[in-house]
Amino acid sequence: MKLKIDYFSKSLLLLLFAMAFSSFAFGQRSISGTITDAETGEPLIGANILVVGTSSGTITDIDGNFELNLPEGYNTIEVSYTGYAAQTIEVGASNVLNLSLSPGSVLDEVVVVGYGTQKAKEVTSAVASIKAEDFNAGNVNDPLTLIQGKVAGLSISKIGGDPNGSSTIRLRGLSTLGANTSPLVVIDGVIGASLQTVDPNDIESIDVLKDGSAAAIYGSRASSGVILITTKKGADGQATAEYNGFVTTESIAKKVPTMSAAEFATFRPDFDRGFDTDWIGEVTRNAISHVHNLSLSGGFGNTSYRAAFNFRDIEGVSIVTGFEQVNGRLNFSQKALNDRLKLSLNVAANERSSNFGFNEAFRYATTYNPTAPVLFSDVNHPLYDKYGGYYQEENFDFFNPLAILEQGQNIGELKDLLVNVRGDLEIVEGLTGSVSYSIQRESDIFGEYYNKQAYFRGFNRNGLAKRFTEDRNTELFEATGNYSNRINKLEYSLLAGYSYQDFITENFEAEAGDFISDALTFNNLNIAQDFPNARATVRSNKNSYKVIAFFGRLNLNYDDTYYLSASLRQEGSTRFGENNRWGLFPAVSGGITLSNLFDIGGVDNLKLRVGYGETGALPPESYLSLLRFVQQGSFFYNGGFVPAFGPDRNANPNLKWETKGELDIGLDFALLDYKLTGTVDYYNRQTRDLIYNVNVPVPPNLADRTWANLEDVELKNTGVEVSLGYAFGGNDRNFSWEPRLVFSTFKTTLDTVAIDGEAEFQFFQSGGVFFDFLTSPGAPGLNNNPTIAVFAGEELGQIWGPAFVGVSEDGKFIFEDVNGDGTTDADGDGVTDEADKRVIGRGLPKYSLGFSSAFTFGKFDFNFFLRGDFGHDLANFYRTFYEPLGTGSREIENIVKTDYFIDNLTDAPEFSSYYVEDASYIALDNATLGYTFDLGNTNWINKLRLYVTGQNLFYITDYTGVDPSVRYADPGSADNGGRPSREFNPDPLAPGLDRRSIYFRTRSFTFGINVGF
Repeated sequence: MKLKIDYFSKSLLLLLFAMAFSSFAFGQRSISGTITDAETGEPLIGANILVVGTSSGTITDIDGNFELNLPEGYNTIEVSYTGYAAQTIEVGASNVLNLSLSPGSVLDEVVVVGYGTQKAKEVTSAVASIKAEDFNAGNVNDPLTLIQGKVAGLSISKIGGDPNGSSTIRLRGLSTLGANTSPLVVIDGVIGASLQTVDPNDIESIDVLKDGSAAAIYGSRASSGVILITTKKGADGQATAEYNGFVTTESIAKKVPTMSAAEFATFRPDFDRGFDTDWIGEVTRNAISHVHNLSLSGGFGNTSYRAAFNFRDIEGVSIVTGFEQVNGRLNFSQKALNDRLKLSLNVAANERSSNFGFNEAFRYATTYNPTAPVLFSDVNHPLYDKYGGYYQEENFDFFNPLAILEQGQNIGELKDLLVNVRGDLEIVEGLTGSVSYSIQRESDIFGEYYNKQAYFRGFNRNGLAKRFTEDRNTELFEATGNYSNRINKLEYSLLAGYSYQDFITENFEAEAGDFISDALTFNNLNIAQDFPNARATVRSNKNSYKVIAFFGRLNLNYDDTYYLSASLRQEGSTRFGENNRWGLFPAVSGGITLSNLFDIGGVDNLKLRVGYGETGALPPESYLSLLRFVQQGSFFYNGGFVPAFGPDRNANPNLKWETKGELDIGLDFALLDYKLTGTVDYYNRQTRDLIYNVNVPVPPNLADRTWANLEDVELKNTGVEVSLGYAFGGNDRNFSWEPRLVFSTFKTTLDTVAIDGEAEFQFFQSGGVFFDFLTSPGAPGLNNNPTIAVFAGEELGQIWGPAFVGVSEDGKFIFEDVNGDGTTDADGDGVTDEADKRVIGRGLPKYSLGFSSAFTFGKFDFNFFLRGDFGHDLANFYRTFYEPLGTGSREIENIVKTDYFIDNLTDAPEFSSYYVEDASYIALDNATLGYTFDLGNTNWINKLRLYVTGQNLFYITDYTGVDPSVRYADPGSADNGGRPSREFNPDPLAPGLDRRSIYFRTRSFTFGINVGF
């Protein structure tokens, strides 16, 4: 785009440039030249010229001309312009330098796809690529949190500030009912590599394969999408070292609003114990964490390397939670045979020591009597010695929160090792053969102990210990061949490959109580008296499975205008029935660069993409197709008791793949000299043959459960995704502003399918509705009270219950009479009739957005990131149990007091719409201010940057709970103790439930330094 400037303005601008640079030292060398467009020859106004290794630079004028003084000893410049490929030039003897830049660097950026890379202009599928400079900053310990809110359609929800907690990840909604609801992770080509093996500091880029045509190359494990992580590598040149370190302070940002001690004493004077205790303050702290990353990289001859060491000491705001982690990574490559052979070795090792604490401590700190003391003040109190001095009232579900943390242990050691060896040989020009072998070892050991005086789990067992250990071993061998060539205007490439992966898992668990001493905790289980008394529990397990695949892909590029990609993967797995071990996963996608066919004013690039692909999902466990017998009690035989076994699961030799078919239509565009860029995608996908543990009749079956494919049910997803970015002043080295917006809509339904005859298995209950009884609020008093209903053909996430109308004069709930029979409690049991319940909320968001904005002002940089989810509700179980004043023994508990509190509501708790709240929110997720120092001619430091980052700075929401983030799945009333989520599988059919045992939301501030040597 040309700018018209009059002669006076032109002369003034040149004069200002001359004045600005007239003060440079006499010994500096002055160069000049012109920067133009390589295709049109037009001058590039505002192109940036920077002296490499310094902060010296300039920009071109309205005619593309520039003048620049080179500091003594510096002869290399970098020339860049938005939308053009940057050039690095070694200045020779001449002081005149005329350069031409080629447009379209955005289109020439390399994007990582399955088993290879492509230029951005050639990609015909929905693929998002996030580089390291765009990652979220601050105290980030989970690698995928680096891109939270950055990718349209990718939802990453981490509830609360638990340092050991994990995120729930959804890409374009839910695609399966099994355990594989999160995207497949591939690290440097290793399928299913553990995220524990990669430190956030060592990641170069993260690419997300969003649609079926992109992900189908990974077959049976790609229905939930694929995330490709590429780590940083070394490069030829002088060895460089880099240190990144930061210190973080973290505190509670939101807690459940409850009554003060004075208010509690007013409402419940009979339970006033005379003290004023801040229970949240007793169990929390201002956490201090520090992280250090040191890396060394470089190359010599045909060798390149990068070695990195990472140390993390992370504290949680709960007084005992946190972890220490040591991580190391070595990426090494060697070329030989005149650079035709490249050998690569990647090694990553990680060891983490975690203290998981007990999330229940937050619950009981919220609800414990605020007028009770922390410790018994009277050492002669009959309960003083019984409970180790901690104040304790003996009542159901009522535990001193500080005692929970100080009288119990919940720790773990997690070790991971990943080794990958790869060889690439250029056989002839254009043909490369590759072989890769990787081995991954994961070893976890957890220990829990509740001492003999602990009212929480320990006292009734006279000390209780648990020990769990698991080892997971994975081997992957892959061989591929790549051939690329060009015939006139047609470029084509062919990929063919073979993959073999073997998984073995072994675990052991023991639980025992009745210890003579607390001294050895869980480290000497054999002294527990539960073993000779036959009360101990011991379990062990070993399972394995294999995945074998053959795959191929064809890519065509005609005249940089027409693009086609087609792939096919045939895959087999031992996890399926013997009659259906193999599946076929095809994909095809195409694109047309419309801007090459039509001259559209202001449009630099416009490409239409259409793709369709089929992917699969594995069953959540091995051997589900086999008949299984389990121990079911014991019987007396031959003078003693022997275990009895009975059928637990029926065989199903026809168990087969889930198959997800997905259509994606996308539009990529660049406008205004590549300053405005973006993508728009519409997707429609259907998952059929869903794998589910269904109820079957006995007889004719041996057991009442069978893992089978739901032949009459489909999971459907549709949505629109938008990503927009603009570069303001991107070629002015003193100022730039780059805002970017991502926006996504979601709709997920579980629907019946019309088939011939009667379905063998029926998922939905009568009336086309499935009630999820596992979603009951729990004890006390609300067991077997489902809060989620799934309706055939309607969106998932329907929260179910009576609709609150008001409160009667005698303090009772008044609910809507849905069926019009004049009552909501026909049988008089005090519980609302099922016929008077209806949908009272929605657990999944209608749309999500993320907005990032990055500024530079000279040597200052500032960026912030806003994130939000809209249209979802949360069932607030804290309010359900503790907001009504109630009667009886529960009066010992503190009262949750929100804006919804009604002081004359004295009815016993019953879940209803009164406790379902709009949880839409927008959060200032991240803000960073940094300063990069001008180091001048310093020889030993080439980069120095200081920064401060704030995370979770504020939430704008009407939700009264601690965290309005979407609950994409329900872990149930049982707490996992903060352990990694790989130990259990939350219910994906039950979003929107805010359970009581969650870690509170936190806010943190980070002070960091980046130093390059």
